[in-house]
Amino acid sequence: MQDISSINHSIYSESAKSQLKSVEQLLEDPESGLKVLMDWMVSIKEKSDNLALGKAYQALYGNSDPQVKEFLAHNFPSGVVTLESASGIDYQPLQKLLAQQDFQAADILTLQKMCELAGASAIERKWIYFTEIINLPVVDLRTLDRLWLMASEGKFGFSVQRRIWLSQGKNYIKLWSAINWKSGNTWTRYPNEFTWDLSAPRGHLPLANQLRGVRVIDAIFAHPAWNTEE
Repeated sequence: MQDISSINHSIYSESAKSQLKSVEQLLEDPESGLKVLMDWMVSIKEKSDNLALGKAYQALYGNSDPQVKEFLAHNFPSGVVTLESASGIDYQPLQKLLAQQDFQAADILTLQKMCELAGASAIERKWIYFTEIINLPVVDLRTLDRLWLMASEGKFGFSVQRRIWLSQGKNYIKLWSAINWKSGNTWTRYPNEFTWDLSAPRGHLPLANQLRGVRVIDAIFAHPAWNTEE
């Protein structure tokens, strides 16, 4: 393992890749490494889009050490993502599931939260019409996306799926294959054929934009939440 002082220097670098690697290295040293890691986490706690911070939070969230639990309770009582909502939706349960890397349960809850945003009819039917997507608040869709991004080292999220779709020339057939929702002419079967961990390909999750068809996911990709990405 690299010297702690060297890792300490690299984790404060501007490179996301370098920071992610440094988090992994610091976690290997539960004595000296954790102290360095926690100091760094406090120094950037306002940066709710730092993927390495998300990785560090997940690792410490599952740590049973009382000192670590006290650290998180004091410095990150609501997690590392600012849970903004224009509709008063509580995203804390979703953040907890994602911190536990329970991606299947988090996917189900993501759809439930989107139904809450869409209104009573969507809640009752337990899914969303594509015509309801445009009315989802920008801030809420971005919060959902950021939660998935931060819990997956940037692998999962609606914005990730959208960027892959754009890179494939907006071709949905190519998208389904790229994110492993379809193999040849065969759709991936829910839930057992999906991969519910970080070994999945980029964009594999969430599935809350429905497993079949184009209209709902097309409406999500066209949502104003992503205008700044153009």
